[in-house]
Amino acid sequence: MNIHEYQGKALLKSFGAPVAEGVAVFKASEAEAAAKALPGPLYVVKSQIHAGGRGKGKFKELSPDAKGGVRLAKSVADVVANTNEMLGNTLVTKQTGPAGKQVNRLYIEDGADIERELYLSILVDRSVGRIAFVVSTEGGMDIEGVAHDTPEKIITRAIDPLAGVTTVDVDILVQALGLDGQAAEDAGTLFPLLYKAFVEKDMSLLEVNPLIVMKNGRLRVLDAKVSFDNNALFRHPDVMELRDTTEEDEKEIEASKYDLAYVALDGNIGCMVNGAGLAMATMDIIKLYGAEPANFLDVGGGASKEKVTAAFKIITRDPAVEGILINIFGGIMKCDVIAEGVIAAVKEVGLKVPLVVRLEGTNAELGKKIINDSGLNVVSADDLDDAAKKIVKAVKG
Repeated sequence: MNIHEYQGKALLKSFGAPVAEGVAVFKASEAEAAAKALPGPLYVVKSQIHAGGRGKGKFKELSPDAKGGVRLAKSVADVVANTNEMLGNTLVTKQTGPAGKQVNRLYIEDGADIERELYLSILVDRSVGRIAFVVSTEGGMDIEGVAHDTPEKIITRAIDPLAGVTTVDVDILVQALGLDGQAAEDAGTLFPLLYKAFVEKDMSLLEVNPLIVMKNGRLRVLDAKVSFDNNALFRHPDVMELRDTTEEDEKEIEASKYDLAYVALDGNIGCMVNGAGLAMATMDIIKLYGAEPANFLDVGGGASKEKVTAAFKIITRDPAVEGILINIFGGIMKCDVIAEGVIAAVKEVGLKVPLVVRLEGTNAELGKKIINDSGLNVVSADDLDDAAKKIVKAVKG
């Protein structure tokens, strides 16, 4: 689960991290009072959407020459003017895709005198099985581009889970970032508390880009991108309250109600599969034969008829879907249950696109019989390769 920048900063501040004063704004009428509540005279008006690249983004409704989703304002009047222009409009960035995201809230923040911009993130490094810091002197930039063009400028430091962040860890990170004086001293406090926040709140990603050194030599968290492990959210009702469903795909929200692993993609072939590995293989082979998957959908190993029905309805609700591939290898998941769920869903919502079904494993023959006897216009497949060829051909032809 993702949260907004201002929410992430409030969370980090509760652990002791240095952040600027700021006020979240939901209505244009709130902008003037928000700005007057801050020290000034420099303010930053920030679009709050779940996507990066806001500063370089463009609003659909505004001139191409208009400023992006993060703007400096030198007066209260400027804050109000920018708020009126940004709030309610659609911001398009590299991460939103061409559809963009509507800006429903802004964060008006006190400005900062920036001396240097650095990059810092904490994530789970699965190659070593530990939480790791990733830092770079190239803050405020496209970190993926830095990793591609100058990978030597990115330093990773894995943390011993028993020892936590030690003075040795801090020294290595400080050296990698080229910190000295007051900034190095601040790092000795900041880095351990960021790690503490990451662990205690079951985060999956904490990205500070940029982490700045101000002209007075102090460190400050200037931006914060925070994601949480969905499997641990039951332990954090306070975090759950921060969820903004307007930033999430409606189909993904619906899938979460049935405990379905669903991720919307940009393709035109809907997929229903059991098992994450099989789902990935299914998407890969669809791409191999020249089409694109419209989703990742894993119904899990113990799906019920109701769960399968819900999954099928979610797929058919996507207007981009021009064909559906159901690929089930029955182990715990029985093929006849899948068949019954699909038939129930088709009877309820109809079937307007080609459907290819590949069933193998537990009760596969029974599942095939149920579908064949249903009278549905379904194409059966012998194996995954055959299924992928058939659905791609059906969609293209």
